[in-house]
Amino acid sequence: MDISKKLVETHSLSKEECLELFSLFDVPESMEYIKEEAVKIRKKYYGTKVFTRGLIEFTNYCKNNCYYCGIRRDNRNIERYRLTEKEILDCCANGEKLGFRTFVLQGGEDPWYTEERIADIVRKIKKAHPDCAITLSVGEKSKETYQTWKKAGADRYLLRHETANEEHYHMLHPDSMHLSNRKKCLYELKELGYQVGAGFMVGSPGQTWEHLAEDLVFLQELQPQMVGIGPFIPHHDTRFANEKAGSVELTLKLLSVIRLLLPKALLPATTALGTLDPLGREKGLCAGANVVMPNLSPVENRKQYELYDNKICTGDEAAKCKNCLSARVRSAGYELVEDRGDYIG
Repeated sequence: MDISKKLVETHSLSKEECLELFSLFDVPESMEYIKEEAVKIRKKYYGTKVFTRGLIEFTNYCKNNCYYCGIRRDNRNIERYRLTEKEILDCCANGEKLGFRTFVLQGGEDPWYTEERIADIVRKIKKAHPDCAITLSVGEKSKETYQTWKKAGADRYLLRHETANEEHYHMLHPDSMHLSNRKKCLYELKELGYQVGAGFMVGSPGQTWEHLAEDLVFLQELQPQMVGIGPFIPHHDTRFANEKAGSVELTLKLLSVIRLLLPKALLPATTALGTLDPLGREKGLCAGANVVMPNLSPVENRKQYELYDNKICTGDEAAKCKNCLSARVRSAGYELVEDRGDYIG
């Protein structure tokens, strides 16, 4: 059976089959077929709906020193900030008024935000907005901590695995960080009943086709409810400052493949796509994505949460940002909906 047909019909590929599929990435007819089938299955489960996630970047302090990241611990050139509890709750209140039904609290691994502090914020958000989903994205923690936050009211957790290859992981992270621990966290989050998001950078330094095949195999094993992928974009204050950015085209092709491997997944058209290509997010939606993540953070802090260079949407108020995104989504033939946008298990 032709490998693209096998993907469409069985929704699974081995590592060797992934590599075989990649050899078709330069064949326009094959890629058109995969993209069409990805959109077809996305519409089967989600119609033309696009879900919004209101992103609140609440701290840029981080104890980790990931080599690609602009807010890594040893970067002395950025101004650090933490939002207060009131500021976070104000972002949520503003977001609900604008029609957001999911809030994503994302930050560096900041020791000041203890297990109890985060649990308290989650409880307060849930009390004020009982119909909204809360997603946390604050890195690797113990199973007990994840459980505390789940009990407090957290619904989802985003933790990109970044690469499923041990050697490549060590090229991107210091020795104190381990892929095995990251994977362990992801499996524990699933066990606790979170809707879980994994994901990786496309075109990160040292990445090979083999690594990408291993990423796709890992995603099939984990079966996450969400997968965030975006092109690698260098940050000027990291060791990878002079590396070239990842490819938008390759990211779009992989989005279609992931949609076919995980038909019901929630797949964002990421900000990184929109940073490298003015129509990147629209193209992402047309490749099978069904989520966008506009920024609800205070405008004065957005520039400080610079994971990579030239990040878009750092200057607009949340309302303007949402209206702009709504028009972009419509132009791609989809509709932005006011909905929690849960995974349809």
